[in-house]
Amino acid sequence: MRRYLLYGTVLASVVTGLCLAAPRPAVVQRPGQWTMEVRYEQPQQMVMPWGPGGQTRFWYIIVTVTNRTGQDADFYPKCDLLTDTFQIVPAGRGVPLAVFQAIKERHHGRYPFLESLQTVGNRVLEGEDNAKDIAIIWQDFDTQALGFRVFISGLSNETAVIPHPMAVDAASGRPVPVYLRKTLELTYTLRGDPALRSSVEVVPKDQGWVMR
Repeated sequence: MRRYLLYGTVLASVVTGLCLAAPRPAVVQRPGQWTMEVRYEQPQQMVMPWGPGGQTRFWYIIVTVTNRTGQDADFYPKCDLLTDTFQIVPAGRGVPLAVFQAIKERHHGRYPFLESLQTVGNRVLEGEDNAKDIAIIWQDFDTQALGFRVFISGLSNETAVIPHPMAVDAASGRPVPVYLRKTLELTYTLRGDPALRSSVEVVPKDQGWVMR
């Protein structure tokens, strides 16, 4: 327990340092910069007959990405879920293909061309007709968490570089550079007993763009 608390304190310090040092995304983007339009559904759960316990719980969100930038755009998305207990869950890690297939079947009526974040193509063509519907999936997270944040990058080509608040390059003695991308941040709280996963309510709290 003491080691866990120490790790959580160090991680919290690093995250706080990066957040304080990070620049904000540009209010008016410079020539050559672009940000694609994104819509998203409420996070949902799915329980699958998987794993040693007989069942495994997964969380997912469906996003629709539309390129209205006036040109075709490269698309290299990445998504992490961060709980308020500082557990980081990368999207797709440890998620069997069968989970995506079950989600696609559940939402086939509304999203007949649903794609997985792990297999979506690396280019989004310009125009509404070329919009992509994407399922982002995570393994179940810490049952003690009372909320979480979702970070989705790859929707913009705006970037920034800042010095790391702790890590130093051994050769130069200078702070290690941290490369940031304009990232969509979605914040949620969990209403009810978080340990009763099937009945917990996910409540939207905030949304916005950050450099991460």
